[in-house]
Amino acid sequence: MKTVAVRRVGGFALMAVAVFALVCGAAQWLRGDLDWVRVPLSFYLIGPGAVWVRAAYVLLALALAMLGWGWYRALAPAARRATPAALFVLAGVALCVTAFATTNTYAHPATLHGLVHGIAAQTTFLCVTVAMLLLAGRLFHDARWRRHAGVASTWAVVCFVGLWVQALWRSAPRGLSQKLLIVLILGWLAWMAWLLWRKADEEVASAD
Repeated sequence: MKTVAVRRVGGFALMAVAVFALVCGAAQWLRGDLDWVRVPLSFYLIGPGAVWVRAAYVLLALALAMLGWGWYRALAPAARRATPAALFVLAGVALCVTAFATTNTYAHPATLHGLVHGIAAQTTFLCVTVAMLLLAGRLFHDARWRRHAGVASTWAVVCFVGLWVQALWRSAPRGLSQKLLIVLILGWLAWMAWLLWRKADEEVASAD
């Protein structure tokens, strides 16, 4: 029963990541009024089609929380730590706040809800990347998943470094640099969700 639940979580998370990527990717083409290289993804939460982008954010937020729980359950008891799962949940909550607190734009003065949006967005990025690092590290402590730990850890490190490059390299195109980082993070999440969906029963069987 545990394996079935974990596989379902992996399948749902994989679907959610795919929907988020498709919706936000389509928005880059459909919103001709926005320069996708210059503006961050938050700008697509305002204006035509924003409801679909918000829905994709909420779906991804739920997937983050479920992925944290799924991996907590998939790991051997000795390898489990609550911190990665808690950080994924916190990232999901922050992502929901990001979706519904309207961002500041270049054409209008700064607002309180814009400040809340910015803090929530950065909290999401930081919590997700730290959770990725911690979860990847836990794979080394479970013989069933250890062969995936190297890729998971390296990928997570690249995302974590990318977060700080994106934050500190102020002259880089804000939209392009942020979206490249999002693609890297989504790729890691999709791969880890796929492992749960396709490999959970195989890994459990190999340990018996």
